[in-house]
Amino acid sequence: MDYRLAIENAPDTVPGGTGILLVHPSTGETDRIDTDFLSTDTDHMLVISTRTTAREVRQKLEHYEVDEERATILDALSVERGYTRRQSENVKYVSAPDDLEGIVDETRVFLESTEGKRRVSLDSVTEMIYYSDAERAGEAVDAILELLDEHDAVGLFHLAKGVHDEAELEDFRSRFDGVVDLSADGSVTADF
Repeated sequence: MDYRLAIENAPDTVPGGTGILLVHPSTGETDRIDTDFLSTDTDHMLVISTRTTAREVRQKLEHYEVDEERATILDALSVERGYTRRQSENVKYVSAPDDLEGIVDETRVFLESTEGKRRVSLDSVTEMIYYSDAERAGEAVDAILELLDEHDAVGLFHLAKGVHDEAELEDFRSRFDGVVDLSADGSVTADF
């Protein structure tokens, strides 16, 4: 199954199972790329957020007119911060950004319980590394990439380039089928 991509300078389509790394400046405006990725050619989407709460994710989807009916949000922040949370069909929670097993499990549940074209956005790998470490975050990313492949889905994983050394950046780049690089001036390059 092929998926259309609405990412500047990237291929028009990618096959199911494709994992894409979005490398961006730590202050980079990734919302447009993320929401274009999610809303193009999609039946169901899982938005994994280790950086913002479900409420903030919902506001982003609303602002960019992404069909929220198709979205499941996995919030990894609210429990740890003590915010009120109401689990629903479309909003799931894990205990903290370092609950990597929980994040992988919820991704598996989402992919096993939905059909059609599925997209997963993970914002952000940087936070997973910050809360745990690069090795554990890398293992979780690999597990999610395997799930995408197994279920013919595609994923976009955010990584802030300013906070990782070159070796760490290269290690994560090498795990993905495609890398989209967002520069500080907003220009986009892609390598697939």
